[in-house]
Amino acid sequence: MKSLKYILVCALAVSALSSCGQSKKNTSENSSSIEERKGKFPIEKSESQWREILGPQAFEVMVKEGTEPAFKNAYYNNHKKGIYVSLATGEPLFSSDDKFDSGTGWPSFTKPINDTAVIWTKDTSYGMTRDEVIEAKTGLHLGHVFNDGPGPTGLRYCVNSAALKFVPAE
Repeated sequence: MKSLKYILVCALAVSALSSCGQSKKNTSENSSSIEERKGKFPIEKSESQWREILGPQAFEVMVKEGTEPAFKNAYYNNHKKGIYVSLATGEPLFSSDDKFDSGTGWPSFTKPINDTAVIWTKDTSYGMTRDEVIEAKTGLHLGHVFNDGPGPTGLRYCVNSAALKFVPAE
């Protein structure tokens, strides 16, 4: 029975890692995503404008809906008090009070800082259906949300550090 539990835990960990770590870059699915979002969000910019604002890694994550490497990003192991804001807009998205160590290698949160900070949308890439998390003001990709987090919400917002800027508490 103990080995069955170990196998299940390992399978869950591998699943969590692979589900956070998928990248949609270089697929036709997201080649027109900026165009498809036109008129749907308060802040809209062209790909070239976002490229200038965000820099290469954040552009790949937020605009091209990619994923940064697990365990090799700025905030997965950050334990300081403060808030995480959007790199694109500076809007508050998540609080350190809601951050937890998911073991996935990406920053994980139980909830956004408020109900209007992020939006869930369906992501059907790679033959899976997942809930993508996007910034409410821009429609830019942040990560995914899963139903395997701790209480009180039971959710795990798996977010790319490249989409965030940490503002320490004073």
